[in-house]
Amino acid sequence: MNKQNSYLGPLFIIGILFFILGFVTWVNGTLIAFFQKAFNLDNASSYLVTFAFFISYTVMAIPSSYVLKKVGFKNGMSVGLLVMAVGTIIFAPAAKMASYPMFLIGLFSIGIGLTILQTAINPYVTILGPRESAAQRISIMGLANKGAGIISQVVIGGLLLSGTTAASQEEELDKVVGPYLILTAVLVGLALLIKLSKGLPEVDDEEESPIEETGVASTRKTSVFQFPNLVLGVITLFCYVGVEVIAGDTIIAYGVSLGFPEEEARLFGTYTLWAMMAGYIIGIILIPKYVSQQVWLRFSAILGIVVTIIAATTTGFISVLCIAILGLAHAVMWGAIWPLAIEGLGKFVKTGAALLIMGISGGAILPIVYGYVADAIGSTQQAYWVMVPLYLFILYYAVSGHKKHSW
Repeated sequence: MNKQNSYLGPLFIIGILFFILGFVTWVNGTLIAFFQKAFNLDNASSYLVTFAFFISYTVMAIPSSYVLKKVGFKNGMSVGLLVMAVGTIIFAPAAKMASYPMFLIGLFSIGIGLTILQTAINPYVTILGPRESAAQRISIMGLANKGAGIISQVVIGGLLLSGTTAASQEEELDKVVGPYLILTAVLVGLALLIKLSKGLPEVDDEEESPIEETGVASTRKTSVFQFPNLVLGVITLFCYVGVEVIAGDTIIAYGVSLGFPEEEARLFGTYTLWAMMAGYIIGIILIPKYVSQQVWLRFSAILGIVVTIIAATTTGFISVLCIAILGLAHAVMWGAIWPLAIEGLGKFVKTGAALLIMGISGGAILPIVYGYVADAIGSTQQAYWVMVPLYLFILYYAVSGHKKHSW
């Protein structure tokens, strides 16, 4: 068996894990609309779903690296899956107690498990195959992630956002118990599969950080905060994750607020994910053969600004469709921002990576900002203007911010 074929089995397992990541992450938009109805929440309160889920990345970014050093990357994946299972099973007593705070605790626990899992599986995409084709594998994993998100919104959305509008709160909340118990069983089963798998190699520090010695300038610096490209990159990643989560997780509730039936609006989130998948495919084809990552990041930021303005100034389905098109703008932002932010870090690359993971907290904080603005002005549509300055900062970083290597 040649070396390339020997990677297929482990990559298949990693692909399943990226699928799970996408499934539990992109169902949040459905949960926001579901909890908003079940608990009669205002916009800001409903977006505590994304806060509880994504703030765990900030809390666990550095601790997860210690966990992985203690138990190893392979066992770390099992630990992450089991922590996620704890979070999903909390949904059952939360439903019986009709407790929104307990649901948020469950989401926070899922997020903690996801942070450990994501920290563990990302290095495998690089080492399971030639490094020169790593970007292609990352894009394929991205397709698996977003494809899972589409399935989760169709399946879970069909279960939670359907049926009579006159159902009691108890009947509404009972809908969530079965799917999340099944998800718990799947997560536990996958944890055992990873634990018993003999095809996954262990990742050592050298494999994990192949770029660590490339930062010549880092030898003259004493703090990670002396790298403007990193600090500005963390802020840019914060802005990017914020706009991505706003576009992906508010669109269902936005559609309902415009008067679309829940049965129709529950599918709006899949439109955003389809747009992101199209962006991945375009990126695979164009980058870097025809266009650089920096140029594509500029284009993505400009597209985000233009489409957001159109979404805020048009009506009906056109406005909803514009929010979905933002998925195209977001598709390759993560992959474009990350290498620009860690360039030249050298021995500081691991600390820099942890700070970038903390930038994911944009998905926790910025949707709540959107919700507060929507409540304050009484318009979920006009609240989308909060995304314009975020895209402007991303554009600044793409044009000149990433070039700054001293303050």
